[in-house]
Amino acid sequence: MDQGSIARILKQVSGGEDEIQQLQKALLDYLDENTETDASLVFSRKFYIAQWFRDTTMETEKAIKSQKDEDSSEGTHHAKDVETTGQIMHRAESRKTFLRSIIKTAPSQFSTLKINSDTVDYEDACLIVRYLASMRPFAQSFDIYLTQ
Repeated sequence: MDQGSIARILKQVSGGEDEIQQLQKALLDYLDENTETDASLVFSRKFYIAQWFRDTTMETEKAIKSQKDEDSSEGTHHAKDVETTGQIMHRAESRKTFLRSIIKTAPSQFSTLKINSDTVDYEDACLIVRYLASMRPFAQSFDIYLTQ
C-alpha cells in the first residue's frame, strides 16, 4: 500500500472522523461525482454503503459476543476488555450514524456534501478501495488461510 498517498488523501479530506470514515467519504464523493459518466457507479455507491453498514453491525455483534463469552467463562470483567468493547461500540455507532446520514441525503444535496473534485481521482479511488478492502477480516486473515 502507498501510505504516502493515503496520508495525502486524508489531509485533503476534511472532517474529524476516524481514518476509515474519511476514506469512505472520499470514495463515496468520488463515486457520486462520476455517476453522470458511468451509471454503474450508482450501484457501486449503494453497494459500498450497504457493505460498510453490514461490516459495522458484524463488528458490533462480535464485540458483544466476545464480552458475553468472557463473562460466562471467567465470571469477572477486566477493565481493559470492557473499555475496548466500549470503544468498539462507540466507533461502530459513529460509523452507522455517518452511513445513515449518507443514505438519507437526497441526490440534489450531494453537491453540498462534495469535497473538492481534485481531491480524489481514479487512481486514488482505486487505492482507497484496496486499502479499505485490506482492512476487512478475510483480507487480514488471508495469510493464515494460505499457511494452513
